[in-house]
Amino acid sequence: MIIVERNSPKNPQASALLKQSHALMEELFPPEDNFFLDIDELCVPSIRFFTARIGDTIVGTGALSIKEGYGEVKSMFTSSDARGKGVASALLRQIEDEARDEKLDWLRLETGNLLHAAHRVYERHGFTRCGPFGDYPDAASSIFMEKRL
Repeated sequence: MIIVERNSPKNPQASALLKQSHALMEELFPPEDNFFLDIDELCVPSIRFFTARIGDTIVGTGALSIKEGYGEVKSMFTSSDARGKGVASALLRQIEDEARDEKLDWLRLETGNLLHAAHRVYERHGFTRCGPFGDYPDAASSIFMEKRL
């Protein structure tokens, strides 16, 4: 059973997953196209950070960044041994519920163009491609998506 709950990015298991995610992004994309938030940036009041666990092991992370009029999905990552088990979907459902509780009209996200499995998860959850938003540049390695709530 997958349990999704609010947590701290500084939880040792969560931090370890975030560091894995950051390392992967740095491996796949040029520095100017990496828009991940570091662990301290995930600890601000406008961010709701979630973890997914199976038993006592945290196997996924995700966050909602509350913006003016929309929420942004951030820090989505699933450990390699838990991929394909519904972890990302469970996190996305929680993030969407939180966004609705915050009375946000839209969820938006930026993801890498090489992360095809992530694109499929977001599409299954009703996200469609859109143009850049917020402060994002129109980076060649970025895919932008949104979902009306």
